[in-house]
Amino acid sequence: MRLSRTMAMVLAAATLLAGCAGPSTSGGSNGKLTVVTTTTVFADLVSNVGGDLVSVTSIVPKNADVHTFEPRPADVRTVSSAKLLVMNGLGLDDWLSKTITNAAATGTPLLQLGVDLPGVTLLPGETSATENPHLWMDVKYAELYVDRIAQALGSADPPHAATYETQAAAYKQQLETLDAWVRTQVATIPEANRKLVTFHDAFPYYAREYGITIVGVAVEAPGQDPSAGYTAQLITAIKNAGVKAIFSEAQFPTKLVDQLASEANCKVVANLYDDALGDPPTSSYDAVIRWDTTQLVGALS
Repeated sequence: MRLSRTMAMVLAAATLLAGCAGPSTSGGSNGKLTVVTTTTVFADLVSNVGGDLVSVTSIVPKNADVHTFEPRPADVRTVSSAKLLVMNGLGLDDWLSKTITNAAATGTPLLQLGVDLPGVTLLPGETSATENPHLWMDVKYAELYVDRIAQALGSADPPHAATYETQAAAYKQQLETLDAWVRTQVATIPEANRKLVTFHDAFPYYAREYGITIVGVAVEAPGQDPSAGYTAQLITAIKNAGVKAIFSEAQFPTKLVDQLASEANCKVVANLYDDALGDPPTSSYDAVIRWDTTQLVGALS
C-alpha cells in the first residue's frame, strides 16, 4: 500500500517524537501501564487481562473500520506515550508498523497478536499470497490472544506479572463459557440453513469453528468495489445455495448488500460487529460475539 501524504506526515512526526521520547519504563499515567492498541476489540482484551493495572487506548475508535484507517497526526502522541503497543498483524493493521517505523528503537515492545500463533491454521486472505487476519472471531483463538497479552503485560511490568496471569486465567474462564454458549446457539439453526454471505471476509474462523458455511462475500476487500461480473456470480451462488440472509457490519454502507438481497431474494442483517466494538450492547468482545451469534441464529433459524 502506497503511503498517502497524511501518512507520510504522521510517519515523520512519529520518528521525531520517538527520538525525543527517551527510554521506556513500566510506569504510566497514575502509575498504570500505558497500553495502546490498534482496535477497540484488542483494547477490551487488554483491559480484561490488565484490570486496574493498565490504562488502555485504542487508535481506531469504536464503530470505525480498521482496514481503511489512516493515522492522524494526533495519533502520533498517543503512540509515543505507550509502554506496550498491541496490534493484530497479518495485514489488518500494518499501518501501525509504518507509523512507528521501528517500535523497538524506542524501547517500546510491539505485540502482534495474530502472527506466528502456535497451533493455528490460517485461512486464505484477500489473495492467495495473504492470510485472513480475523482470528479472534473464533473464541478459542481469542483465548490464545489472551495468553499473549498476559505474557506481554508481565514482560512490560514484571512486578505485576503474577497478577496479569491470574486475571488472564479468570478471563479465559469467561471466554470458555462464551464459546460453549455459541455452540449451543448455533446448534439450534437447522443444518441446511447454516449458510450465509457477509459483506467482507471477517467470519471464516467463526464459521469454521462453529459449523457454518460462508457462500461468499460482497466485497473482497473493504474500500474496493466489486466488479459487475463478480457480483453476478455471487448472486447466482446465493440462489443456488439457498442462502437465507446476507450479513454486514454496522460500520459499512448497506447499498451493495441491499442490492444483492433484492436480486437474490433473501434478507439483510446489517448490524454485525467484528473489527470494532460499538455502543452498548456491543461494547465488549464478549458482547460482540453474543450479539453476532444472536443475529445469525435469528436470521437463519
